[in-house]
Amino acid sequence: MLTREIIGDALRHERQSQGRTLREVSAAARISLGYLSEVERGHKEASSELLAAIATALDLPLSEVFGLVSLRLAEAESRAADNVVELRRPAQAA
Repeated sequence: MLTREIIGDALRHERQSQGRTLREVSAAARISLGYLSEVERGHKEASSELLAAIATALDLPLSEVFGLVSLRLAEAESRAADNVVELRRPAQAA
C-alpha cells in the first residue's frame, strides 16, 4: 500500500466519522472538492501545506493526522511481513 493511500484513507475516515461531506471540508480547507476527493482516494500526493489545511478544516492537529497514518502504516507493514513469512514456509507433507 502506498503512503498517499494510507494518508487519504485516514483523512476520509476522520471526515466521515465527523459526519462531514467532501464539500464542507474542501470549502473549509479552501481546496477544490475534486482535489480533496483525489487525495482521499490516494490518487494525489498531498503537499505539507495541503495536509495542514485539511487537518485544520477537520479540527485535527497535524500531529494527530501523522499519528493515525503512522499506526496504519505499521499495520500495513506488519501484514506485508506476515505475507512474506507465509510465502517462505515450505509446504507440509500430507
